Amino acid sequence: MTLSVEERNAILFHRVQKTKDTLHEAKGNIELGFWTTAANRLYYACYYMAGALLIKNGYFAHTHSGVIRLLGQHFISEGIISKELGKFYSQLFELRQTGDYDDWRIIEESDVQVLVKPAEDFIKTVEEIILS
Repeated sequence: MTLSVEERNAILFHRVQKTKDTLHEAKGNIELGFWTTAANRLYYACYYMAGALLIKNGYFAHTHSGVIRLLGQHFISEGIISKELGKFYSQLFELRQTGDYDDWRIIEESDVQVLVKPAEDFIKTVEEIILS
C-alpha cells in the first residue's frame, strides 16, 4: 500500500485522536464496572497508537497479530520500545481475546485495574516515538 505524505499524516492524526478517545472510553467503563469492555477499550487504545507508529514508518499490518509482529520486528527488537512494553501489549491482546471470545472466563476488576498505568505508559512511549 502506498500512501502520500498527506494521507499518511491524516491517518496518523486520526489514529492518535482515536487512541485518546478510546482510552477515555476505557476509563469510563472502569468507573461503571464493565471490566470486559474496559479491557477491550484499553487494548484498542494501545492498538490504535501502535498502528499509528507503524503507518508513520511505512509499515502496514492487516491483522492484530501482524501489528504485534511488526512492532516486535521493527521497534522492540531494535530497542526503540522496551521488551516490557512489548510483552504488556501482547498480554493485553490476549486478555482482550479472552474477554471477547472465551465464554467461560470472566474479566474482573483485578484483571483490569493493573492495566491502566501500563496502557498509559505504552501510549505515551509510542506517541513520543511518533513525535520524535
